Amino acid sequence: MTVPSYLEPHPDGALLTVWVVPGARRTEVVGPHGDALKIRVAAPPEAGKANRELAKLLERVTGASVTLARGTTSRRKLLLIEGVSPEQIAACLEPTRP
Repeated sequence: MTVPSYLEPHPDGALLTVWVVPGARRTEVVGPHGDALKIRVAAPPEAGKANRELAKLLERVTGASVTLARGTTSRRKLLLIEGVSPEQIAACLEPTRP
């Protein structure tokens, strides 16, 4: 399997670059968006709600711990997904609706 450009290896797992669209009708993985993975979240972009919903979605989909490494207030975020390889994450992150 080819690893998409939005995933890169990290000593603790993998780094995932995402483009987040907060305030969507539903939370879902949309697909590639340039060099990032586009994800819509239903939570509003206030008080960290969208970030928490994003982490919750990724933890549920990958079964791993997710930490926001960069982009707390930006739509473009870098997340550390611990204990899994980029290949494993790529397999889990096919566009999906919860």
